[in-house]
Amino acid sequence: MARVLLENVVKVYDKKVLALDNVTFEIRDGEFFVLVGPSGCGKSTAMRLIAGLEDPTSGKVHIGDRVVNDVQPRDRDVAMVFQNYALYPHMTAFDNMAFGLKLRKVAKSEIKTRVEAAARILNIEHLLERKPKALSGGERQRVAVGRAIVRKPRVFLFDEPLSNLDAKLRAQMRAEIARIHQRLQTTMLYVTHDQVEAMTLGERIGVMFKGKLLQIADAMTLYRQPMNKFVAGFIGSPPMNFLKGNLRAGEPLVFADDSVALRLSREMSQRLGSRAGQPVVAGIRPEDISLPQSGSPLPRINAQVDVAEPMGSETLVYLRVGSTSLTAKLVTPTYPRPGQTTEFCVNTEKLYLFDAQSEQTL
Repeated sequence: MARVLLENVVKVYDKKVLALDNVTFEIRDGEFFVLVGPSGCGKSTAMRLIAGLEDPTSGKVHIGDRVVNDVQPRDRDVAMVFQNYALYPHMTAFDNMAFGLKLRKVAKSEIKTRVEAAARILNIEHLLERKPKALSGGERQRVAVGRAIVRKPRVFLFDEPLSNLDAKLRAQMRAEIARIHQRLQTTMLYVTHDQVEAMTLGERIGVMFKGKLLQIADAMTLYRQPMNKFVAGFIGSPPMNFLKGNLRAGEPLVFADDSVALRLSREMSQRLGSRAGQPVVAGIRPEDISLPQSGSPLPRINAQVDVAEPMGSETLVYLRVGSTSLTAKLVTPTYPRPGQTTEFCVNTEKLYLFDAQSEQTL
């Protein structure tokens, strides 16, 4: 096992495309670390730098106790699992998993032991004699993971490995990968654009945007204490609602835009009193918008229901308040129908406020 450190890393393509902008982060020895962000944010570039498939424009990449900027990929002792499986179609699952070991001239008996052990971990012992065309997408991905496991690397790198699978298989493979880490306790870096994968897998998660690493924390810290508006909107499903408006002076303060006026909590008013009259962005998560309960002191808004999506244990309701669109997540058995205008409560104790210019959390 080994820790991984990117230190002040910059990566520029074609002298003009800034893929990584002075990125620094550490993956602890034995940790499952996830990089998450939208396409083009630089997360896969960071992984490729660790693997040695790209060279940094500046900065240092550490694996274990050494800087590996000038170390060839084959000598870095890392194993990578790709999005597209990258299996040899003419080889059986066994031979695909064994191929890297054969190139390293590992003894046949050792290869057999390692492949069979990996197959047991992945529950694919019965598939070892099949070729990729006879395997499902999930089975192919297990073979690709097995090929990495038999290497016994110091670091595993997963580059969006579940993107080609359907929703049910993705959930199954997430659980498989989590179990593999618990069993092997090897350092793992997992790259994804899917915030659900990030939150369910990562011991710590780094959120990236436009080549910058915005925040590193565990899933619930990112969810409850986002450092800025982008992190707040990216982490959580459905995403946070945002409203642009101003803070009206008074006791307590009131956030108001063209359609909504929300009374802030006394604690938040005391903390933000100096910002009265200034433009801000308010954020409220869908689960903090609810149908009124008798005697509830929460501020209320009148909203028209555009669409309702019943999902069994909860219902997503898309609302319109003047020119403002909001999403509510309701856990009540009944819900308003499209076209109805209904009262909703907003839990302003859970309101987030962001600076209108910097978008940093206030």
